[in-house]
Amino acid sequence: MRAQRVRRLLLLMATSAGVAVTANLGLWQLDRAAQKKALQHALDTRANLPVVPQEQLANTGQEASAQHYRHVRLRGQWLGERTVYLDNRQMNGRPGYLVVTPLLLPGGAVLVQRGWAPRDPQQRARLPSLRTPGEEVELLGLIAPPPARLYEFADVESGPIRQNLEINAYAQEIGVAVRPLSVLQSGGPESATDGLLRQWPQPAVDIHKHYGYAFQWWALCALIAGLYGWFQVLEPRVRRAAR
Repeated sequence: MRAQRVRRLLLLMATSAGVAVTANLGLWQLDRAAQKKALQHALDTRANLPVVPQEQLANTGQEASAQHYRHVRLRGQWLGERTVYLDNRQMNGRPGYLVVTPLLLPGGAVLVQRGWAPRDPQQRARLPSLRTPGEEVELLGLIAPPPARLYEFADVESGPIRQNLEINAYAQEIGVAVRPLSVLQSGGPESATDGLLRQWPQPAVDIHKHYGYAFQWWALCALIAGLYGWFQVLEPRVRRAAR
């Protein structure tokens, strides 16, 4: 009898833990959706602010945060030989490279995320053909954080194909001061002919998946509670009533 009571207590504790965990995971998914919606609203608001003049482009991390996702117009010269191809980046479900080239401005350079190019499925080291004008160019873009980091096994990478790009180390590598931000290129004279895709993702584009995940967690929560209620409460009563 005592063993049966202990078993029932352990089962109740396990059920309670399962219900609590799955219910909270559902709430967490709703919170993630709300965060993305709030971020998208902030981005839309900043995108409607006046264009940031080139001479007011941030020089510190704190200044950069205040300028993120505002439009900017830049005039400078590509450091084409310093172009980096960030590997394992996807666009529309296809693997490829995020092409990043520093643009030399008065007083330093800024990393420009120029666009996405597909990777050669046969030869990973074969770089996509890319036209980079040598003369001064003007481009339009959106101020953004540096390119997102992916997990990597190597601590330091060099060469044109890399997994990640760390601004301070890269600035030392090329011998040019680099501002603590990047620019998502949206336009410019050569943007229509360079063959790069610029379908930059929006934070709120996938919020429906979070609603779907929340529903799945809550469905599992209801299933756990329902199974416990049936096998531990209702079924024993039905059996006793049938005797």
